[in-house]
Amino acid sequence: MRMRKKKNLIPRMEACADWLIADPAALRGHWRELMPQARELRLELGCGKGRFTVGTAAAEPDVLLIAVEKVPDAMVVAMERARDAGLKNVRFIDADAARLAEMFAPGEVDRIYLNFSDPWPKSNQKKRRLTHGNFLKVYRQVLADGGQIHFKSDNDKLFEWSLEEIPRFGFTLSEVTRNLHENGPVGVMTDYEAKFYAEGKSINRLVATMVDWTERSEDEAEETKRA
Repeated sequence: MRMRKKKNLIPRMEACADWLIADPAALRGHWRELMPQARELRLELGCGKGRFTVGTAAAEPDVLLIAVEKVPDAMVVAMERARDAGLKNVRFIDADAARLAEMFAPGEVDRIYLNFSDPWPKSNQKKRRLTHGNFLKVYRQVLADGGQIHFKSDNDKLFEWSLEEIPRFGFTLSEVTRNLHENGPVGVMTDYEAKFYAEGKSINRLVATMVDWTERSEDEAEETKRA
């Protein structure tokens, strides 16, 4: 569903300027300087209207959370939520996940959240899925040793596909569930998640931890197929 254009978007964005990073590439390797006491630096890719962003930042004030969102009409709502909550440990950037290595140095990120990413259901769209190998290799460039991806989705087909795709690129899986809230609400929810929970829809979740991995050459991959 296309989001409606927000009225007075520009002045609303300007009113939240303290939470927006206009030139994220300039902070590459220096993000911790925004909050030197932070125990972790985390990214949320596709923060939407920011319910999860604000809830997580409020619950863990010693974590620096960088929320990435390409849709300004959604991001302005998230920034207003952060501003109204008086949060100092969250910042927002308008960027594409494919550009993460341009904005974050190797090993600079401790955790990445992928919450209800677009499933891109057609087979010719799979490279656009945020759990596709091309993106996973980008995440590897910025994650610290033992860094994690926390992935939630209501789309069963995307989740099952991701269960196979993610380990192929040097991640071990844990905390895999296909009904996260079976026994009651767990953790901070997104706006979509709260809606789905109210409707009784099951939520899939997994944690992927980065391990040592060497990418195979095309020749090695072809030999494996033949074997």
